[in-house]
Formats: sequence, structure tokens, C-alpha cells
Amino acid sequence: MRKFLILMSLCASSFAAVHPGSEEFIKRAVAEHGLVEHEVRELLQGAQFRQSIVDAISRPAEGKAWHEYRPIFLTDKRINQGIEFWQENYQLIASAAKKYAVDEEIIVAIIGVETFYGRITGGYRTIDALVTLGFYYPANLSSDRAPFFSSELMHYLQLAGEEGLPAAEITGSYAGAMGMGQFMPSSYREYAVDFDGDGRRDLWRSTADVVGSVANYLHRHGWQPGQPVTRRAWAAEDAAFDAISSRNFTPTLSVAEWQEKGFISSNKLAPDLPAAVLKLVEKDRNTYWLTFRNFYVITRYNRSPRYAMAVFELSQEINRGMDSRGMDES
Repeated sequence: MRKFLILMSLCASSFAAVHPGSEEFIKRAVAEHGLVEHEVRELLQGAQFRQSIVDAISRPAEGKAWHEYRPIFLTDKRINQGIEFWQENYQLIASAAKKYAVDEEIIVAIIGVETFYGRITGGYRTIDALVTLGFYYPANLSSDRAPFFSSELMHYLQLAGEEGLPAAEITGSYAGAMGMGQFMPSSYREYAVDFDGDGRRDLWRSTADVVGSVANYLHRHGWQPGQPVTRRAWAAEDAAFDAISSRNFTPTLSVAEWQEKGFISSNKLAPDLPAAVLKLVEKDRNTYWLTFRNFYVITRYNRSPRYAMAVFELSQEINRGMDSRGMDES
């Protein structure tokens, strides 16, 4: 394994931090993953706790109601620039969609929601983000995700060595996601692909690698090309509202079974099609949606159902824009 790169310009005083639990982490890094102790130690000591990261994880956008979340991503600017991104990379996106059996507009929409097509990739040092959340995860939140971020930190150190990345320099989101597709370190290691064939998996500068990696991620999680993502449902007054999960969108009941529970599709669907039901909070009412396997796959990218719905709706707007403009402008 190649050594990960550490910024040599870090001053000696920056190596004074001792993070809670870091000694045990270092032992595991060396014993279980063969990392070099003094390199891991210096990198961790150079990492800084960031209160702004704790604040951000405590109030994620995904916690907003749908009527507040949707306007963040469904804007004319994001739609129009998504159309332009698709047109500029038409053959590339078509090639990735064909190879990995994924719908083209979903690839475009995910990159649009994640980073505005590469314009907003995050300004936090990834090492700071993962150390802060791995060692200082706020105790007042409903679930302790410190083990998850500690695991991502370990993946990050391995990724840096495998890809020759400058581990002290890389920047990304407050949660440690990186590049145009905002891959967490474990996802980068598992799903990123060298789609341009240059011998590297570069999710910052290679649009081909980004598009191919997003497509591969969706493919590996079971995307079904050409199949529905979600359909609006009408809820009867006596519908089984308590059967709706706010977290699990695995389609376990059929469309017919949901209809028996009072959730009727606004489109004709195969009665045996597996589905789940999603409730979205609008300004003055709730809306209900039947969601299918492809919706569940999008939630593997980000667990929030509001995120998945934003990706879907953005993909539909971009697709309509492509149809109306045609390819003469590409």
C-alpha cells in the first residue's frame, strides 16, 4: 500500500491535539489495516475539532419538512444547468447509463443535488470532518453515529494510501463526503470507477469517473432501468396511516395490498408491484406517494426520503427540459 501524503507545511504546534479515543483508533489502524503508526498519529494530531461541523450535523437540511426542502434543489437555475451538463456530456452519460443499466436523468440529478454539477463540493478538510464526527459526535442527538464516522475515517486513511491522495489537504462536506458525487470514503473505495481509463479514480477532476461512479453505485444497489421511482397516491379517510414508515422504504407490500390499506395510486400500476408509502409534509396538507425499488435505491445514496424525492423531481424537470430543447443545442 502506498503511503498517504501528509502536508509537510503543518507547524509543529498543530501536532498537539489528542483526540478522545485516538490511541485505540491508531492501534486498530496499525494492527488491522497495516497503516504506519507515526503517519496515522501525525495526521490525527494535525486534525482539528470544528464546532461548525457539530452544528451542521445537528441541523441537516434533510431534517426540514418537504415544503422547505424542495425549494433548495428544485430551482430554475439548477434545472437549466442540469440540462446544460447533460448536453455537454451527452455521449459520456449515455455510455455510463448503458454500461451500468441506469436511467440517464437520475445520474444527472444526483450530481445536481449533491454538488450543483461540481460547483459546490464543500470547504471542510475531510480529516477535520471525520475526526470531529468520529471522536466528538454530539451526545444530544437521537442516535450515536460516532462508530460510523470512525469507520469512515479508517476508510479515508486507507483510501488516501490506495489512491495517493494528500490526506491532510482534501476538502469536502461537513460529513466527510468528497468530490462531485459526494462519496463517503467507504463508498469511494467500493464503488468509484476509472471510467476514463487513465489508471486513476478521480472524483474531483474527471467528469467521466464521476458519472461512471454514480452509475455504478446505483447499479450495484439494484437499479431497475425504465421502472418507476414513485407515483402519487390518494389516501382514503380511513387509510392505515400507522402502516407508513418514516425510515424504511423497502417495498414489502404490493400496490394491491396498499390499496386495501387505503392508498390508491394516481396511475395504473401492476397490482403485484412491490411498493412502500411515503408521507410528505406540505405547507397546508400531507401528500402520499407509492415508492418502488428505484426510490429505495436512491435512498442508499442518502437515507433521507426527501433527498430521494428531490433527486426524482429534479430528474423529471431536467428530462422535460431536454425534450423541449432537443439535441440541436448540444
